[in-house]
Amino acid sequence: MRDSEIRRIRLHDLRHTHATILLKAGVPVKVVSERLGHSSPAFTMTVYQHVLPGMQADAAAAFSSAVFDSR
Repeated sequence: MRDSEIRRIRLHDLRHTHATILLKAGVPVKVVSERLGHSSPAFTMTVYQHVLPGMQADAAAAFSSAVFDSR
């Protein structure tokens, strides 16, 4: 049988992708943590802190828009 061009992924990879997508979509960390069965949101943030840099810029833009564009 020929190897397909689709990369084989593990169940853990799907779990990680699921959490990353939820965090990027703005789902609260507590909710994501509960879905993953983590002991605390702090643990979830430790594991997924690589997602934060872009989220910080988005949060700053949202705050700026709320404060300065709400005439």
